[in-house]
Amino acid sequence: MTLRPASASWFELLTSREELGATLDCLAGTGAVQLEAYSRAEQRLALPDLRATLAEYETLARRYGHYWPNAVDLRHAAERDLLEAPRDALERVRGWAKEADPLIAELEELAQSAEDIALLTQLQALSGDGLARLDQVAHAGPVLAGRVYLLPEGGPPQALPPDVLLQRVPLGERLFLLAVGPASEMLALDQALAARKARVIPLPADLPSDPAALGTDLEARRKEIATRGSAARAELDALSEQLGIAAALGELMLAAWLVTHVPELPVTEHFAWVTGWCADPDDTRMRAALDARNLHYLLRFTPAPEDAVPPSVLRNPAWARPFEVFGRLMGVPGTREADPSMLLALVAPLMFGYMFGDVAQGLILALIGFLVRDRLPALRLLVPGGLFAVAFGFAFGSVFAREDVIPALWLHPLGQPLTVLGTALGFGVVVILLGLLLNALQFHWRGELGHWLATEAGLLVAYAGIVGAFIDARLLWLLPLGVVWLLAGSALTARVDRLGALGHAAGESVERLLQLGVNTVSFVRVGAFALAHAGLSTAVVGIADASGAAYWPVLVIGNAAIIALEGLVVGIQTTRLILFEFFLRFLSAQGRPFEPLTPPVPPPSSLPRSNP
Repeated sequence: MTLRPASASWFELLTSREELGATLDCLAGTGAVQLEAYSRAEQRLALPDLRATLAEYETLARRYGHYWPNAVDLRHAAERDLLEAPRDALERVRGWAKEADPLIAELEELAQSAEDIALLTQLQALSGDGLARLDQVAHAGPVLAGRVYLLPEGGPPQALPPDVLLQRVPLGERLFLLAVGPASEMLALDQALAARKARVIPLPADLPSDPAALGTDLEARRKEIATRGSAARAELDALSEQLGIAAALGELMLAAWLVTHVPELPVTEHFAWVTGWCADPDDTRMRAALDARNLHYLLRFTPAPEDAVPPSVLRNPAWARPFEVFGRLMGVPGTREADPSMLLALVAPLMFGYMFGDVAQGLILALIGFLVRDRLPALRLLVPGGLFAVAFGFAFGSVFAREDVIPALWLHPLGQPLTVLGTALGFGVVVILLGLLLNALQFHWRGELGHWLATEAGLLVAYAGIVGAFIDARLLWLLPLGVVWLLAGSALTARVDRLGALGHAAGESVERLLQLGVNTVSFVRVGAFALAHAGLSTAVVGIADASGAAYWPVLVIGNAAIIALEGLVVGIQTTRLILFEFFLRFLSAQGRPFEPLTPPVPPPSSLPRSNP
């Protein structure tokens, strides 16, 4: 547990080429390994060939994905070759596609027929006894012709052939249109309705002549199509099982993961050399994962290559990890920068709770954060923020916006606004001083503490004089002392042109002191938002009291509005103060992020099957 990020450790691992896939799977499962190729001597893994294999697989997936089974578990067996397995799997998929084409064509034809029968069933149900005899529409030729159309929203065009008999049957915003007329006129109607994207519903040639039997006939056809479709689907599934398509798809999914997540790896005819970074300080977890799969390997942690930049690893306790999100908004702290996550675990909820002090509203926010913590990880910050809001709710005597339910343990904000604003200002001074001290700590980690003592320490003394003068005017003498300290130290530590360094330090000291003053005053907004929250609560209670019988609905709606509006605004202000008033003092976020290798994710189920 430390404020300083750790450097990831460099590892080198030798394994057999046959066990490379299982080895990578184990490393990904630890969540603590980032691969980085570094060898120049050995032959590289043939990823371009693998990409070509996957490109053909994706082409096949677009055509046949609806009919494939779900892929099997993607964990790679140790005895499989990671390069040859995808090629073998693609060959099996090719063979399956060749044999499955007739079955798929039959299934697609049956699906189309099933949809046509379903539409005719809808037409018969909507029109009842008024429906024209479909058997006669189907056999209107040779001089006449008959059609059944389904038109989208908008209906038919205004100009229709004059010698065509029409029957309209509405279907929501769409329209069934039955038409009988001379064959030449029907061809003209086909062209006119095709422009409206109308669909022609084919009529079976052997429809019953008795209209009362039409519904029974259509249901029998639907069942027959479903039976034939089930038989074709069973035959297709049997073919997939015979050729091992589920396993083949698993191999191809794993190959896609390899191309996406794994950089080039040096390999020889029999061995593979895996290099990269480990977030752990030792190899215990890596060895345990590899040993659990009974893999053969040689593993060692060595100094990193000279030109390699190690990623930064944040090793915060579980209670501080959610607050890493603030630092990541700027980047990743370098290994000689401070990681403020543990400090933010106190500072951020304290600011949030001060601006949002209410017992009941704070509990609701904490409950929301707890319920959505897995779905929306960033909102888990509402849990500590809400709990601090509860604490300040007791301090301010506020429950559900009312200040007459419990006594205030400290004060009512609207009753003592200057105290509220002054406390927020004092809190801001503490936060800025923390930032300046973290900057000193970073100078120490870089081996430059002497330079900080000679220069930057003067800035800290000057700032202490400014804020101390509000407590005791005699402390104001620290301001000129700190400025002289800073100027003299800058001149003495300059290697050349000390007079120029003195002038530069003078201008910079004025700018930085003004900046510190502005940053400090910015924290007054913490108190201002606490007063705004109290004022809004008072307004809601006043409206509720004036509503008579509608008191409780108004109070509930008012509190919900406060939680939604104030929760968002206070969250934004907390983030802004942390980023621009606190981080500005020390954090430059020049670190390299640690990006662990992720395990291959089981693919989602195959696309929905188009059953007839």
